[in-house]
Amino acid sequence: MSLIAPPPRTSSLVVDRMHQLIADGDWPVGSRIPAEPELVALFGVGRNTIREAVRALEHAGLLAPRRGDGTYVRSANVLTEAIARCTNESELMDLLTTRRALESEAAALAADSITATDLEGLRELLATADAALSSGDVDRYAVADVAFHHALVAASGNRLLISLYEGVGEVIARHHAALVATSVRDRRNPAGHAEVIDAIASGDRLRARDAVYSYVDDAIAGLQ
Repeated sequence: MSLIAPPPRTSSLVVDRMHQLIADGDWPVGSRIPAEPELVALFGVGRNTIREAVRALEHAGLLAPRRGDGTYVRSANVLTEAIARCTNESELMDLLTTRRALESEAAALAADSITATDLEGLRELLATADAALSSGDVDRYAVADVAFHHALVAASGNRLLISLYEGVGEVIARHHAALVATSVRDRRNPAGHAEVIDAIASGDRLRARDAVYSYVDDAIAGLQ
């Protein structure tokens, strides 16, 4: 057995770089990636290598071809499609309880180590969501609400937890309209959003967990 690993195939290097462009937001979810000739020029490789890399990312669920319209970014997380394949609309409750477990632990971790910048970012996102609800701007609220929860988890600093949450969060986001119906109707964020920020700011792990349970349980109740 050789003790020296063989060099990676060129297509694998292209896959890694494309994945990074998606993860970094250079190729945002929902956007169309450059056409094949542009990719050939961008990566300096042949068409077959580009096609092999694109196919690999399609199989991973990160890219999706649209007949006659190019290839689009479907997801930024390789876990998303795996999670989506394991669930359907009738199992949304399972997704929410999984989200509750991950997000409550993230909030507890954030209470230990959140930075002033991250804390201010959470407050700004919540203020944006509240303002959007007050004005009836549902689309703006949806964007701000999803961003708030992802920012909260990111503040945990736990890279594995963040990656797991992104996968679950992307699948849940596809059902966002159903989950926020009560908030939109009442024009208020569920209880717990402001409370989780206050708990994290004061370093109270238990209260931060309880706040997450409060708003996730509110979402669960809205589905029943």
